[in-house]
Amino acid sequence: MNDPIILSVGGIIIGVIIGYIIAKVIEKNNASKLIKAAKKNAVSIIKEANIEGESIKKDKILQAKEKFIELKAEHEKVILARDRKMAEAEKRIRDKESQVSSELAKHKKNNDIAESKIKDYNHRLDVLNKKQDELDKLHKSQVQQLEVISSLSAEEAKAQLVESLKGEAKNEAMAYIQSSLEEAKLTVEQEAKKIIINTIQRVGTEEAIDNCVSVFNIESDDVKGRIIGREGRNIRAIEAATGVEIIVDDTPEAIILSCFDSVRREIARLSLHKLVTDGRIHPARIEEIVKKTKKQIDQEIIEVGKRTIIDLGIHNLHPELIKMVGRMKYRSSYGQNLLQHSREVAKLCGVMAAELGLNPKLAKRAGLLHDIGKVPDAETDMETPHAILGMQWAEKFNEKEEVCNAIGAHHDEIEMKFLLSPIIQVCDAISGARPGARRQVLDSYIQRLKDMEDIAFGFNGVKKAYAIQAGRELRVIVESEKVDDQTAADLSFNISQKIQTDMTYPGQVKITVIRETRAINIAK
Repeated sequence: MNDPIILSVGGIIIGVIIGYIIAKVIEKNNASKLIKAAKKNAVSIIKEANIEGESIKKDKILQAKEKFIELKAEHEKVILARDRKMAEAEKRIRDKESQVSSELAKHKKNNDIAESKIKDYNHRLDVLNKKQDELDKLHKSQVQQLEVISSLSAEEAKAQLVESLKGEAKNEAMAYIQSSLEEAKLTVEQEAKKIIINTIQRVGTEEAIDNCVSVFNIESDDVKGRIIGREGRNIRAIEAATGVEIIVDDTPEAIILSCFDSVRREIARLSLHKLVTDGRIHPARIEEIVKKTKKQIDQEIIEVGKRTIIDLGIHNLHPELIKMVGRMKYRSSYGQNLLQHSREVAKLCGVMAAELGLNPKLAKRAGLLHDIGKVPDAETDMETPHAILGMQWAEKFNEKEEVCNAIGAHHDEIEMKFLLSPIIQVCDAISGARPGARRQVLDSYIQRLKDMEDIAFGFNGVKKAYAIQAGRELRVIVESEKVDDQTAADLSFNISQKIQTDMTYPGQVKITVIRETRAINIAK
């Protein structure tokens, strides 16, 4: 029994060994196949690597050749540029050499000419020296003869000659100085007139004329009885509260308010307007309305002052001076509204100061404040001139010295210390003398326009003459049958010369001669 088991076990072992051997043989065969396949793959990879390396090598060679060609071209460009610069430098050097050689040749030629001229000059100098010696001898002999003839020595004759020359020179110098002074005065006057005329022409203002009477318009005459009141108590209350005389007469739909103080007149006018509009008119109501109106007017005065200084570009003005400027609206001088006059003077001063190279803002400030002494208050000393009073107020409120001096000196009460002072004086005169500014000037202004027209009528052929644009233009209409075109031109010139000779006027007058030909027929 052991033998079959042993045999079977042995057979199994033998089978396992044989299977293992067979597996090893198969594995070895597979390994050899894998080795062969790997060798083939390696060969193919090496071939591909060699091919790719060759292509990369070719590309690098091509790139290297291109870079070499590019560098070679740039190098050739640099070489060509250097060669060109060298050629240009050589050309410049050759040109300079040729120029230097020509200059040397010219210089040599000039040296030869100079040497010949020097020789000629030396010869002439010798001749002149000889002639000078002869002249000196001749002069000495003539001087000796003159001394014998005049019985004077040369020194004495020289002294007399010097004295006579001194007198002549002195007379000529005095004449020259006199003519120079006259010319300077004429030039200064012309320049001053030009500046003043330019200033006047560049500033245009309204003509504002006020007086001591205001008219209060009413809707019907029935209101007059209500204003007067029972036994006149209302009108007495208004007059007592405002200080204004109220005139109620037969003038239809109007009541006259009379007072020299325009502020009080304005308070009375506004109070009457409020009372009539409200309808309740009695003494207690009158006093209440007048108080409110006074406050309103005081506030309006401040607003007017502020608007004025803003319009003129004036800054840092004291509040009390602003009130004074506002009160100018209700004050007139010679029929001219004081605020309008002061604004006009301020503008004129600003323009004139700018023309003269001074500070226009300071000039405007002084021009606006130059007449603040005309604005009275309860403590005003009426005997003090308004220019001095205005200067004192300006000093009180810390205005600059130039402004204070200009205010005080604009009527020559004090000495002018600054260039600004005569400007204020001149502009004040310009504003006051403007046509229509003051009543006392109006008559002479109208007469001047009439005289201007009469001068035109004094020439032959003048049909009509009109002075227009405040006397700045004279328009002359002539008869076309008597005056031709050339005569019209001559007539314009002759009239301008006549006006310039016979009349005194500000600025300039334009003469326009109009010649018109008309042909008129009637169709029937």
